[in-house]
Amino acid sequence: MAGNSRHDTILRMVQARKAITIGELTERLRVSEVTIRKDLTVLEEMGLLMRTRGGAVPAENRLASRPLRMRRSEHRQAKQRIAERALRLVRDDETVYLDSGTTCATFAAMLVPMSLRVVTNSIDVLLALSESDSVALHSVGGAFRRDAGSLVGPLALDAFARFHIDVAFLGTSGLSEQGVFTTQNLNEAQIKEAACRAAKRRIMLMDASKFRTEAFAVFARPGMIDVIVTDLGEAECRDLRDLGFDVVSV
Repeated sequence: MAGNSRHDTILRMVQARKAITIGELTERLRVSEVTIRKDLTVLEEMGLLMRTRGGAVPAENRLASRPLRMRRSEHRQAKQRIAERALRLVRDDETVYLDSGTTCATFAAMLVPMSLRVVTNSIDVLLALSESDSVALHSVGGAFRRDAGSLVGPLALDAFARFHIDVAFLGTSGLSEQGVFTTQNLNEAQIKEAACRAAKRRIMLMDASKFRTEAFAVFARPGMIDVIVTDLGEAECRDLRDLGFDVVSV
């Protein structure tokens, strides 16, 4: 069986079973354990599954994921207003972390004239700031996840130990009424958690479509995010303030 076809079969089995062992995969695919372990490593680096002791679990709900090009075109005006308002929350000479995601990429383009150190795992952010004469750019490195245009995995996680971040600007796929932030991919969730731990301030850039939505992987709860910049209505903002968030409405 060709490599790509075998990878597709592995992903289908993992999605269907929710957890699978290396023994089950070797029996079904009739290849060696060494081959399966290599396949799982490749698929994990691509952000498509997570290795476990002796097997693998899904990294995301593939059915709920939408292509990056589609997400770029959604809620553009709201993202623009959120980014413009967030600009007041960053100061020259700070070290800023910018998350992957379309709102953060919109925000990044506004930072071009500022004097900053920017750390990111987003290819879109790197491109947006690549020609700035005053922004010192740092990538966390890692494996490229095409679905999000992001860098994830152990190398990316290790990089956070090397930075003192003043403020992290983050995106989310969903925010529940209980104040739980979620994203579609476990690898992305790990990066967001690491950014939250490394930063002195944590600011969420979130359009209204994300509220009362739950995605695959939890990465933050009340107390882990300081400020939410959003276009939610006053009633929803009040509910979030009741959970302890500082909410800036646009």
